[in-house]
Order: sequence, then structure tokens, then C-alpha cells
Amino acid sequence: MLGELRRIREVLTEEPAPPPPPPKGFVEEFVQFLNKYGVIGLAIAFIMGGAVSKLVSALVSDIIMPVIGVFIRDGGWREAVLNLGPIPLAVGSFTGALLDFLIIAFVIFIMMRQLGKTGLK
Repeated sequence: MLGELRRIREVLTEEPAPPPPPPKGFVEEFVQFLNKYGVIGLAIAFIMGGAVSKLVSALVSDIIMPVIGVFIRDGGWREAVLNLGPIPLAVGSFTGALLDFLIIAFVIFIMMRQLGKTGLK
């Protein structure tokens, strides 16, 4: 019985795929590295991230915060400072950076949700 179970396990166990042949030269090895780790896609994402960050910062500082600035005395929200005794806290600058982050995080969330629906990784 034990011998029969071993034969069944051998039949059901898949053999691993053989490793790809080693590249023949430096250029082939470099191309294989780029394909394996998706370096080109990562570089494009990094460049796009920088551009999106500038776009979102402009959106926050030029469109959203002027509307909020109406409710802030003197309208200078970036210069808003909260003084805790001798310690000045630049809450206006922090608020702008926080809004930048929240908008970028929301856009990434929407993009990833849409990608999840398509089945792409």
C-alpha cells in the first residue's frame, strides 16, 4: 500500500521548469534583468510620480486653498502659524502638504482599484 501511495505522489508531483539558459553576453544579461524586474516600468512610474506631485501641489495651492483661504483671516494660509508660547508651528505649510498627500493617495487608490478590475498586475 505504501508503495502505491509513493507512485501516486510521483505521478501527481510536477517537475519544476528548467531554469532559463544563461545569457550569452552583457547586453543580453542586461535586457534579461530589465525584463525580469520591470525596471523600465518602475522608471516610468517614478518620472510620472514627480510630474503628478507637481500637478497636485499646484491644484492644492492654486485652486483648493484659495477657496479655503476665504475663511482664513488675511487669506495667507501658507503663512498660518500657531504659536505655542515661544514655539511657532507652521500649520499652513503642513496643511498644504497634507492635502497634497491625501489627493495623491486618493488618485493612487482609484487607479489601483481600476487596475484590480482589469486583472493586470
